[in-house]
Amino acid sequence: MDTKNQSNGIDRRRFLQIGSAVAASAIYLPLSGKNVYNAFSSNKPINSIPTVRLNNGLIMPRLGFGTNTLTGEIGERSVYEAISVGYRLIDTAMVYQNEEAVGAGIKKSGIKREELFVTSKLWVDDSGYEKSKKAFQTSLDKLGMGYLDLYLYHRPRGDVKGSWKAMEELYAAGKIKAIGVSNFSPDQLTELLTYAKVKPVINQIETHVFFQENILYEDLKKRDIQMEAWSPFAAGRNGIFTNETLAAIGKKYNKSIAQVVLRWHFQRGLVAIPRSKQKAHMIENLNIFDFELLKSDMQVIAKLDLNITQFPEWE
Repeated sequence: MDTKNQSNGIDRRRFLQIGSAVAASAIYLPLSGKNVYNAFSSNKPINSIPTVRLNNGLIMPRLGFGTNTLTGEIGERSVYEAISVGYRLIDTAMVYQNEEAVGAGIKKSGIKREELFVTSKLWVDDSGYEKSKKAFQTSLDKLGMGYLDLYLYHRPRGDVKGSWKAMEELYAAGKIKAIGVSNFSPDQLTELLTYAKVKPVINQIETHVFFQENILYEDLKKRDIQMEAWSPFAAGRNGIFTNETLAAIGKKYNKSIAQVVLRWHFQRGLVAIPRSKQKAHMIENLNIFDFELLKSDMQVIAKLDLNITQFPEWE
């Protein structure tokens, strides 16, 4: 996500099913298929998160942990707890001002670096060839890492061409396993691809039930670029956690609105990175792989699309 300080604006999930969510922390959710990240806590399997193979062959978890606004001790603790309950994809950014906290949380977890998938992003103030290389190294240093799994150009502003060249060179040098973009439109992607030697693997964007971005969704599928949701819950805006339609669907499956929303993203083929500083919510968000939304429910949710951003301040 693009913000430095963005509040959810809601007492999240007042009707949270605490009992079932906490119980889920001790359940192993077996999944078919060979592309699975197995997550462990205290040597006990908690969850198996399905993965996607990106267009360069890299395997990425389909569900991860977002860290925007989680800074300092809260950020460190949140990342540590997220890893402890099963997350292996951790998303941060230079502009979030929390890369040191994220790195500290990862270190505290004791999980081997190669078992994690870590994303950071280049902010527009650091666009351009030389500045991008310097900013990348700063991110690595703050995270305390030798490489990143994914590095994204955060917004389509500034010297994208110069930055992309720098990112391509870092990718070729093995300092980044994959490179991608965030908040790019189809036209902006088309322009990037006129000079890019390396195709982006990801476009991380605002997409949720109220802004489904169907045109971009189809465009990315045609280009074989993975779509990722940086705010799968729309940061609690537009009353998402009290939406009667989503609540009714959740009741059918004995699931919360949050779980219905994340399952909807999953069935669309997206990667999602929900954020929370509450451990119960982290666990709840992982517990979406033991049910499947009917086609009719997917169609009902499709009708919630307002086709308008819920973050007008970033337009």
